Amino acid sequence: MTIVITGASRGIGAGLAQAYAARGYEVIGTTRGGDHMLDVADPASHDRFASGLGGRPVDLLVCNAGVYLDKGQMLEDGYPPAQWAQSFAVNVTGVFLSVQSLLPNLRAAKSAKIAIISSQMASSERAPGGSYIYRASKAAALNLGRNLATDLMPEGIAVGIYHPGWVQTDMGTAAAEITVAEAVAGLVARFDALELARTGVFETWDGRPHAY
Repeated sequence: MTIVITGASRGIGAGLAQAYAARGYEVIGTTRGGDHMLDVADPASHDRFASGLGGRPVDLLVCNAGVYLDKGQMLEDGYPPAQWAQSFAVNVTGVFLSVQSLLPNLRAAKSAKIAIISSQMASSERAPGGSYIYRASKAAALNLGRNLATDLMPEGIAVGIYHPGWVQTDMGTAAAEITVAEAVAGLVARFDALELARTGVFETWDGRPHAY
């Protein structure tokens, strides 16, 4: 079984890579440097990465790479256009390019799966204000995943979208509710349970359906 995980240099991505390696799977964890280089915002980087895989089947693609650039921004004078552009390039376009560039590899596998790490902040029913860029980008990633699920279902490729929890990482800070190990264990269980009959799900790390 071959698994590709974007953004695997630290945090949840690194934890997922370790968990799957411990199962004996072939894990290709991408970073912006090192053996498996991938800048998810750069189309040319996707081309190089996909070419390096050749025709190797990919059983699970985890779109984990993401940025949260607008913490602490003020509505009156914050949220500069450059932050919007960079955030959407990574959190939305980066997900799409990851799927698009590896589509031949996913098609070559039997019962391939795509897991998109979004956030509870993507939900239109949870709108406490602030973090406009991050919330909008994760909502777009959720919408992207739902539509990919529709288009890829006839090909037997299942797509799931997940809130990983508020996790103790650089992004989540030490004040977060759960550890990386807890988030990883929950997400791995969710990915295991993903099947074509449940494609398009939006779930929390611990298996609860999430409001859209």
